[in-house]
Amino acid sequence: MTSQTLLIVAHAPSPNTKKLAQAAYNGANHPDIDINVVLKSPQETQPEDVLAADALLLGTTENLAYMAGLTKDFFDRCYYPVLEKKQGMPFALYIRAGEDGTGTKRAIQTITTGLRWSWIQEALILQGDWQDEFTEQVEELAMTLAAGVEAGIY
Repeated sequence: MTSQTLLIVAHAPSPNTKKLAQAAYNGANHPDIDINVVLKSPQETQPEDVLAADALLLGTTENLAYMAGLTKDFFDRCYYPVLEKKQGMPFALYIRAGEDGTGTKRAIQTITTGLRWSWIQEALILQGDWQDEFTEQVEELAMTLAAGVEAGIY
């Protein structure tokens, strides 16, 4: 039994965003990495899930130059219950953006700054028309976060 848990919270309303969520799950579950990986939608995720996690990977769409409403709902429900208990938690973000993703990134940076979560790298913005490489990029991001958590780097 592993002691570390990576929580993936992925808003996946379309077939392509479902591919991204699955790529994140697959990357974090690489056979050489031994951590517990939990994949949930924003609406399923409760504060207890965040409290039980050692790191969090968030995936969201960009809607009207902002994060998806269900992603915002996740933060609204979980913010105060985890605020004092999860400071410093390793965090990564991918955004599926039809436009540039900067509004979504800025909003999530503001929230996670308040939570005092530690970004492991800049937000991965998957911009423009769908590209099959997006799944590879998300898989690599999840694998990097999972491996770093397992190794105690984050």
